[in-house]
Amino acid sequence: MMSDNSNISNLRRSARLSTANNHSGGVTGTGTGRPTERPTPTTEAIHRNSESTDYILFDNNMDESSNESTVEDRDRRSIALLLLLYVLQGVPLGLAGSVPLILQSRNVSYSQQAMFSLVYWPFSLKLLWAPFVDTFYWSAFGRRKSWMVPAQYAIAAAMLYLSYSVPSLLGDRTDSFQPHVLTLTLVFFVLNFCAATQDIAVDGWALTMLSRKNVGYASTCNSVGQTTGYFLGNVVFLALESPDFCNKYLRNADLPYGLISLSGFLYFWSIVFLITTTLVWLLKTEPPSSSTADSPVSITSAYAQLLAIVKLPTVYKYVFFALTVKIGFSAADSVTGLKLIESGMRKDTLALMAVPITPLQIVLPLLIARYTTGPRPLDLYVRAIPFRLLLGLSFPFLVYLSPLVQIEPGVFPFFYYGLILSFYALHQVALYSMFVSVMAFHARVSDPAIGGTYMTLLNTASNLGSNWPATLALSAVDSLTWKHCIPTSPGASPGIPCSNSSDCAADSPCVTTVDGYYIESTICFLVGFVWLFLFRRQLLRLQSAGPRQWSVTAS
Repeated sequence: MMSDNSNISNLRRSARLSTANNHSGGVTGTGTGRPTERPTPTTEAIHRNSESTDYILFDNNMDESSNESTVEDRDRRSIALLLLLYVLQGVPLGLAGSVPLILQSRNVSYSQQAMFSLVYWPFSLKLLWAPFVDTFYWSAFGRRKSWMVPAQYAIAAAMLYLSYSVPSLLGDRTDSFQPHVLTLTLVFFVLNFCAATQDIAVDGWALTMLSRKNVGYASTCNSVGQTTGYFLGNVVFLALESPDFCNKYLRNADLPYGLISLSGFLYFWSIVFLITTTLVWLLKTEPPSSSTADSPVSITSAYAQLLAIVKLPTVYKYVFFALTVKIGFSAADSVTGLKLIESGMRKDTLALMAVPITPLQIVLPLLIARYTTGPRPLDLYVRAIPFRLLLGLSFPFLVYLSPLVQIEPGVFPFFYYGLILSFYALHQVALYSMFVSVMAFHARVSDPAIGGTYMTLLNTASNLGSNWPATLALSAVDSLTWKHCIPTSPGASPGIPCSNSSDCAADSPCVTTVDGYYIESTICFLVGFVWLFLFRRQLLRLQSAGPRQWSVTAS
């Protein structure tokens, strides 16, 4: 391992925050515990335009006299490789999004769900170690391969371990053998940490792997690949693992198991990671970095630059707003899907609801971008907040209605599925209005001299603003929920407080008398509107700040 003073533009690109951990796993609050907030072709284009000079710098060591067809063939192969690497990156994220739905059917507490939600944090925090990935490497092995290859081998090892241990780690669906949530959290945290590290390395490699002419396809590979990988690890896995789905659509036998198991799925992908990583290591050469357009910056200077950005008054005010604005959405976004499963909805049905919403998610950024390209992109952002808060207050109605309209276990009338899809579609409109607006604002205010680092820092604040309220909301549900042992025999004494059926006598089931989800949803709604009343004008006022107030170089 050797140290090298890296170009700061590479740091910016490799540290660029991807929100892949927030890919949708179905209706709001399922899968990852929060809704889809990910870069889209539109927002990626905004990001690229903000750093257009960085993208022009790299020419992949291309010989200008090379035959154009040779360059195109090489780029096609590189695009195929990038797409594969980003698909691999999305698979562990999708699996991590599936586990909460599986845990919900195994009697885990919401405090344990909150613990597991920590596995989504590495993608929001990767700015902290991205400078190391960009600065330290073994030159003989390759700048990006020095990190990508070990990271993917680590993912393969973790998946292989899980393939043998996950049956015991998940428990047996009874109170006598509870899932080992702490162990699952640690292993999946390592998986996502390695996936985030691989993302940093591949992001940087993508922009040197392709020729100048085709470098714009890097973000397309990122978006399409991560989405595909997440879909495979979440929606496809949950569908093929479900006995009901397989019996109804894929076979004529009525069997108590699906076509695949979580153990088998993990084992398959561990082998795919091992083979793919080995082939990339042996067959894909990485040309040495030869760009001299940027002056080299040490790792110390990179962190000093981040600190200088945070010290700007406009930035630390905005960071505060970004970290707190989503408190009002946390109950709806992180708990609703789990509550629907608790109320009888099948996890595969819930995950498959992401499919009809996908076209809307593709079109929305294109439609919204026209309203965020001016000097005041946060106007739309602020207007979407009350709409999203009101939707959040309506989700408890869906949860309350669920057991009332259930035809049989796991089966609901078509109007109820349509109702969920309608609410989810409206939620996506509000969510994308905020996401595209804030990405446009980040691109507008970032200091062009350090645009990538600047935008990554702002994106980090925005994503942490989703993560910590979600974890808090999950952890608070149990504290706000009241359960009692309800005696069934005549003349029995009134119920006593309980946490599960093991606290009660055999003839006294533990019954929820007050569901903390409804209390929490109301609190979040009120907190959200109080936040809007207190900080709306201050947030909008940041749009009027001049370039010098956002500039590190000017200060």
